[in-house]
Amino acid sequence: MNDSTDLFGIGQLARRTGLTVRTIRFWSDLGLLPPTARSAAGYRRYDAAAVARLELLSSLRELGFGLDDVRRILDRQANVQDVARTHLLALDAELRTLRLRRAVLRSITRRGSTTEELRLMNDLARLSARERQQIIDDFVADVFAGVEGPPAGLAQAMRELPAELPDEPTDEEVDAWLELAELVADPEFRRRVRQMAVAGTTDEPAPPLQPMAKLELARAAVTAGTDPASPEGQAVLDEMVSPALTPDQRRALADSIDTFTDRRVERYWQLIGVLNGREPFPPAVPAAEWLIAALRAGR
Repeated sequence: MNDSTDLFGIGQLARRTGLTVRTIRFWSDLGLLPPTARSAAGYRRYDAAAVARLELLSSLRELGFGLDDVRRILDRQANVQDVARTHLLALDAELRTLRLRRAVLRSITRRGSTTEELRLMNDLARLSARERQQIIDDFVADVFAGVEGPPAGLAQAMRELPAELPDEPTDEEVDAWLELAELVADPEFRRRVRQMAVAGTTDEPAPPLQPMAKLELARAAVTAGTDPASPEGQAVLDEMVSPALTPDQRRALADSIDTFTDRRVERYWQLIGVLNGREPFPPAVPAAEWLIAALRAGR
């Protein structure tokens, strides 16, 4: 058989290419492999050029090109490089999603997650970077709606998320996403953040810097298990604030610090740090709570 002059039937094409007769007939019916001619009995016949076209068609399909893209390439309405570039971007996105889902499954296995956590983790794995960012943007927009003044910078900081999770997210990063999504969906957490934002725009004085600058003393007292109301605790307090403060001044200072002290808000910043690859910072809230209790204990 001379490939340059002879024509092939579908069965011969199948044996030559390793494709099934059914597949070749299907592609031919779609117009992707038009027959060169027909026999007297009406059977389709293909020449060597059609064989080459079929081999290219098969290769494109194996690479994952859709039938519409294959048609455009075969009809020379698009070049292979442009279509391949588009498919490469889509494949990269799919691989990122698969890696994230693998990390989610690993986290579920490790955590022994509840049904609700499983649902949320699955939802997060399906979200694009833009959709994940939108969760945080919606939270910030709701919390800071109508708040004017200094919180603008705070609002922007609370939006800071990485453009993409890493290709291979760690268990810590997956857990951080899960916890963050649960946190910003909690109405009580939103109310507390808004309370702090509003307080930051009032004329009331912010907590004095002096005691907060000496927070390490309170942190050491927490570590040592020192009762803030004990003589030892009050001695630590005297190193942090002026012993000359009256009971009313102490209570006012405690209330001011308490307004801006919340474990869950601090946890929000810790989670944002995890997702942005920042070094973890030591919690300050337990020490601030100790200071508040010491101030309210009085003498």
